[in-house]
Amino acid sequence: MFSGIVEELGEVRAVSDHRLEVACRTVRADGQIGASIAVDGVCLTVVERGDEHLAFDVSDETLARTALGKLGPGSRVNLERPLTLAGRLGGHLVQGHVDGLGEVLGVTADDGGGATLRVRIPDDLLRYVVHKGSISIDGVSLTVAALHDDGISIALIPHTLTATTLGAARAGDQVHLEVDVIAKYVERLTQAHQGEVR
Repeated sequence: MFSGIVEELGEVRAVSDHRLEVACRTVRADGQIGASIAVDGVCLTVVERGDEHLAFDVSDETLARTALGKLGPGSRVNLERPLTLAGRLGGHLVQGHVDGLGEVLGVTADDGGGATLRVRIPDDLLRYVVHKGSISIDGVSLTVAALHDDGISIALIPHTLTATTLGAARAGDQVHLEVDVIAKYVERLTQAHQGEVR
């Protein structure tokens, strides 16, 4: 379980068919073999720990459901270690299980050094999104500023633009989406109560 508060920007060192190697310092410190790390919001397992990098095996399922296969050497990625029970929850509960891919429709700078991010969201996921609710985009916990027929707008503060990959987002980019898991549980329980699920 993660919080969506990015700890560092890593840099992809190497990519093969099913292996991703990321240069990092902060998350590497206790990223032991078998540990979980969120990479652009995707929960991956550490399989190799070097002096300045971590490596992860990436399954066919993960490649089919995420945009990790489009990464190449030099790509920047958002990294976060899992929560501890003694830590603060600064964002919202993020599982690292990508629900789908969104598309950046545009990024508009504002007068305060921030920006507004517009993202297209598939209809089957948009129903879980509410105004002022939480959503994870590429592993970043964000608050929905506005709902649209085809997606959402997010207000990005200057810190988010510099501390995450969203500062480099451009129209047409694919992004990982994870909706609030509580909304999915509520839907499931409501369906069960109405006799739609057994």
